Amino acid sequence: MALDLVKFMREVRQEAQKTTWPTRKETLQTTAIVLAMVVVAALFFLAVDQLIGAGVHVLFGAGS
Repeated sequence: MALDLVKFMREVRQEAQKTTWPTRKETLQTTAIVLAMVVVAALFFLAVDQLIGAGVHVLFGAGS
C-alpha cells in the first residue's frame, strides 16, 4: 500500500511538471475579456429587465 502511494505521488509530480501555465500577458488579456463579457451580459440583462418591467407596467398597471 505504501508503494502504491509513493508511485501515485511520483506520477502526480510527473504530470504536474507537464503543466504549462499562461504568461502574465495571457492572464491579463483573458481577464480583460472575461470582465468585458460580464459588463456586456449585465447591460443586456438590465435592458431586458427594464423592457419586461415596462411591459408589466403597461399590461397590469403594476410593477416598478
